[in-house]
Amino acid sequence: MATPATKSTISIGDIFSAAVGVNQHVLIEGWLRSVRLSKGGFAFLSVHDGSCFDAIQVVVDGEIANYDAITKLTTGAAVIVEGALVESQGKGQAVEIQASAVTCVGDVTNPETYPIAKKRHTFEYLRSVAHLRPRTNTFGAVARLRHQVAFAVHEYFSNNGFVWVNTPIITASDCEGAGELFRVSTLDLANLPQNGYQDDFFGTETYLAVSGQLNVEAFCLSMTKAYTFGPTFRAENSNTSRHLAEFWMIEPEIAFADLHGNASLAEDFLKSVFSKVLVACKDDMHFFAERIDPKCIERLEGVIDSKFVRLDYDDAIADLQKTDQVFEFPATWGADLQSEHERFLTEEVYKAPVVVMNYPKAIKPFYMRVNDDDRTVAAMDVLVPGVGEIVGGSQREERLEVLDSRMTKEQQQELWWYRDLRRYGTVPHAGFGAGFERLLMYISGIDNIRDVMPFPRVPNNAAF
Repeated sequence: MATPATKSTISIGDIFSAAVGVNQHVLIEGWLRSVRLSKGGFAFLSVHDGSCFDAIQVVVDGEIANYDAITKLTTGAAVIVEGALVESQGKGQAVEIQASAVTCVGDVTNPETYPIAKKRHTFEYLRSVAHLRPRTNTFGAVARLRHQVAFAVHEYFSNNGFVWVNTPIITASDCEGAGELFRVSTLDLANLPQNGYQDDFFGTETYLAVSGQLNVEAFCLSMTKAYTFGPTFRAENSNTSRHLAEFWMIEPEIAFADLHGNASLAEDFLKSVFSKVLVACKDDMHFFAERIDPKCIERLEGVIDSKFVRLDYDDAIADLQKTDQVFEFPATWGADLQSEHERFLTEEVYKAPVVVMNYPKAIKPFYMRVNDDDRTVAAMDVLVPGVGEIVGGSQREERLEVLDSRMTKEQQQELWWYRDLRRYGTVPHAGFGAGFERLLMYISGIDNIRDVMPFPRVPNNAAF
């Protein structure tokens, strides 16, 4: 006997994009946002499936066999709905479903304890139920935004001839020299054996990587264009709204390129990603503008339409020192720019994104190329209105003797392979890093990084 054909489910997003015409039979699967009963013997279900921002209204006639059971369903219950897609008689919606069958496949066993009630919750509360917060409007929108931005990142680099490289998550070196590392070990660290880490799994001390940059340089110097996009880790004991212990980094590298080529890549990359988001996440971006940050769309459009200003660090300091603006941290040559300085330059002085270039050598890592003045390196920070730095990068030091002069003996031994790259076919090359979650914060206007990461890892919290 032949098995009957399975009925095809359609997403609510496809329904709203007019992939199905009215008066067609549809089958949807999703979760209840609300159940409303009318005096005329009808139930109105609001059903969402995460495929788009809006839920769809389902009208259930009291003549349906299991109508009484349907009226007892509550927010959060999972249902399968069949019926006819018709033009809606209500306000604020073009179509609705007249149900011919509603099946509950996952009830909420105790509505009184369901953590996502039909009301507004604080972001702080929702972090405590991170496994359920994607069911809310805000975090559903964040999830779709995160997906679309990641897709736009990969699409941009693929379309521009880059190779995606999966760099190691476990490493034996500290790329930045920051020392804030998570240790990876199979040993009992409270009772180290006499041979120390020689008896460990890798035979040496190993950590979770803070960056994929050094590794991706190896592929850049053979593939010309390469990038890494993956998780990185910092054991910084910080509880600020801009720090996570686990986060994602976007790190491209280009061979035969200088700092200006790097700045051009960063500008084009940001404009491309922002343009894609405004198209792909139109409804979600309007929600962010309505509920989170009224200027979020305007801010992205401003970046897209602007020519990025390129400014030497020396000139940036001069601009900051000649103004009457009082800063919490005075601008002095030889110090890194603070967020207040970066925002002043972008929002008040130039009213556009700014690429600050050629920072003092003493405050930058060993791998950044030393300029001819021997006091600065070919480093850059891309600053945007609203937050300040959004991208940081540099031309890399390709001259072995200069690189060695800036490395410690220990670094030279650990990174022998990195030094090899300067021995065998070295070329000028450059790259940058962009924190994925900070990019999402800028796009959405959400002001706490924990709310753009699905399951945030921060001090004293790795519960989910």
